[in-house]
Amino acid sequence: MSVHPKHIALISTGGTIEKTYDELTGVLANRFSVLDVMLDMLVLAGVQLNRISLMNKDSMEMTTADHEQIADAAVHQCESHDGVVIVHGTDRLAQTGNVLYQRVREPKVPIVLTGAMRPYVMRTTDALQNLTEALLAVQLLQPGVYVAMHNRVLQFPGVSKDREAGTFVKS
Repeated sequence: MSVHPKHIALISTGGTIEKTYDELTGVLANRFSVLDVMLDMLVLAGVQLNRISLMNKDSMEMTTADHEQIADAAVHQCESHDGVVIVHGTDRLAQTGNVLYQRVREPKVPIVLTGAMRPYVMRTTDALQNLTEALLAVQLLQPGVYVAMHNRVLQFPGVSKDREAGTFVKS
């Protein structure tokens, strides 16, 4: 009996998870994606990833048009994939999740947003854990729009970032 691989679209939009240190300015910035480095560390048996680099922005700089562009890309990828993971900055992740939920109240496949509170390049990061959790969650969840971070999966609508706790909560 052969098992068909899960076809997962991985849309990257930037955010803290992908920030790297810029030696010239001395700040963390979205200069290039580090997702391939993270993915190379994972064993993804039974998964065929389709990487889509949509943008590389700090989510605080995202506009309404950016949220719409991300939603458009996710909806498009739902047509040809078993699930969609969106790597996103945490500051505006809930806005994109809500736009997605409003656009597709009943998606055909799970759409999972994730990100990190601390960049992958930091020693004490949540980036790899959150990416791993999102890649597992998208294979197990029923169709819907979710956030997967910090050992939790929350379904939209009603998801928000709790800045004091440094995670997402259901409101």
